[in-house]
Amino acid sequence: MLGCCRAASAIAAQSGRWTGCVRGRRRLSMAKSKFEYVRDFETDDSCLPNCWIVVRLDGHNFHRFSEKHEFKKPNDDRALQLMTKCAQTVMQELEDIAIAYGQSDEYSFVFKKKSRWFKRRASKFMTHVVSQFSSSYVFYWKDYFKDQQLLYPPGFDGRIVLYPSDQNLKDYLSWRQADCHINNLYNTVFWMLVQRSGLTPVQAQDRLRGTLAGDKNEILFSEFNINYNNEPLMYRKGTVLIWQKINEVMTKKIKLPKEAEEKEVEVTRTRTKIVPLHCDIIGDQFWEEYPEILAEDS
Repeated sequence: MLGCCRAASAIAAQSGRWTGCVRGRRRLSMAKSKFEYVRDFETDDSCLPNCWIVVRLDGHNFHRFSEKHEFKKPNDDRALQLMTKCAQTVMQELEDIAIAYGQSDEYSFVFKKKSRWFKRRASKFMTHVVSQFSSSYVFYWKDYFKDQQLLYPPGFDGRIVLYPSDQNLKDYLSWRQADCHINNLYNTVFWMLVQRSGLTPVQAQDRLRGTLAGDKNEILFSEFNINYNNEPLMYRKGTVLIWQKINEVMTKKIKLPKEAEEKEVEVTRTRTKIVPLHCDIIGDQFWEEYPEILAEDS
């Protein structure tokens, strides 16, 4: 307590005002110090009202990170599932996230239009999402990469974009899923040429330069007997995270009237959980099936 008083006295001496230091239930109160003017240098970064707030994070230099940690090519289920686990922890922490979409080393988190989290300060949204995601990546690493030691911590950067209309938001998510398809198709063909045809990375790049989607599909089918449409949906479509009501059946012990011993009975409870989906979000079917995502009062 003496330390508290001394610190307060020092500040009071600078500001010229002192209101006392007390014990018990009373608390230390202090007039404004002369140093508080520095708060005026803070910029107002509040997001515009009535807009969808999208925070997108990307892995920093993940090409090197994946090589050092021996990720399987073209897709590593462990890495993709770890990314989704981290995204789920972010959504559990910030329940105002209406939907999230991820692919490769990126994830987009969509906050509700009317969200008041952090007083809608952009810096708060971005730093909280990125820090929660990054720490979760390190924390859960051992659950997915049991035989691979984490050699150094990963890095993620983030950005914020505001979308004023529902159609803008749907187009944004469609853009990210289209990007997932384009990148995965290229990577699938590229690594087949390297791993099974023995081409060097430079030769594989030269082979694919100028090819269209149809050309890449033809290479996969004619040379490797691979129908791209049969590849796992998680690779081709990415991962969508939504809130969904789930009925869970639990066993509970209860004591019935006129019975001496407890009896086990099944009880059904409804819970709201984060559910991962691997589906198309470019067409209308997804949004018709889950209208609550865009609902104003959701």
